[in-house]
Amino acid sequence: MNWFQNWMLPKAAATHAGDVDGLYMFIVYLTIFFFFFNGALILYAVRKWRRRSAKEVTPHITHNTKMELIWSIIPLFVVMGIFFWGFKGYVKAWVPPNDSMEIVVTAKKWVWQFEYPDGTRTLNDLHVPLNKPVKLVMHSEDVIHSFFVPSFRLKRDVIPGRYTELWFTPTEPGVQQVFCAEYCGKGHSDMLARIFVDTPEQYETFLREGDEQVRKMPLKDLGKLVYENKGCATCHSLDGTRGQGPSWKGIWGETGKGADGKPYTVDANYIRQSVLQPQAVVVQGFEPIMPTFQGLLREREILGVIEFIKSVK
Repeated sequence: MNWFQNWMLPKAAATHAGDVDGLYMFIVYLTIFFFFFNGALILYAVRKWRRRSAKEVTPHITHNTKMELIWSIIPLFVVMGIFFWGFKGYVKAWVPPNDSMEIVVTAKKWVWQFEYPDGTRTLNDLHVPLNKPVKLVMHSEDVIHSFFVPSFRLKRDVIPGRYTELWFTPTEPGVQQVFCAEYCGKGHSDMLARIFVDTPEQYETFLREGDEQVRKMPLKDLGKLVYENKGCATCHSLDGTRGQGPSWKGIWGETGKGADGKPYTVDANYIRQSVLQPQAVVVQGFEPIMPTFQGLLREREILGVIEFIKSVK
């Protein structure tokens, strides 16, 4: 009766889904069985022991030990079987494999932010490789949210002030829908995300070139996104205020001196070198504290930073 299961549930797309579906459908079929079984017993009892005359007196029956044992012991075994079946699946779904890829999920009104092991961040789009276990470490910046993927048969609350986890191994390539299953305010119904289950080749392309947002966003806007999400704003202001690093306001094309006294010009090559090899030229008057972003920024993101600095007048 796969058609019945497919009618009731979305297509399974992760390894746990089979265990969840098996238990769920067992309970459904058990419920259907007892609905008709109990209904048949009622009809049988009504027909067999109906009152046939006005003078008929119902016999005084106190109990039936055999029947009482049957209707107590059999359901006990059934519900205990369901409990252990469900507990086994719960433990399996709770403990991720040691080789799981870890992704940090931040929930906030009303978006999902995903941070990958290499520092890449995306909003509302999560890319994962096919048949690779993925562990999500989740937290909320404001209220309680709930990360729910129907096709994976997974749901876990995302709570402010603590971390919650879930893991999955996707088995179907394509796009899976994520919902917030905990009412979190007026934008709750719009708090949606997509999980892109990529083939190995597609996932490598994503790691190298970024997602659709990165590939299509105008360079200046992409540079601003990098400035906000990669920690640049911690040290570099946009209004001329001195910070731990030089302000980006109006520096494009300017000439300055490094800590070694040598001059430099703020052009594309200088910015690229500062991003990838920040200790090569340390601006005079500042400490050499900037970390390298080698391997953390894609080529297009570096070009975006260059265009954004050009625009900060």
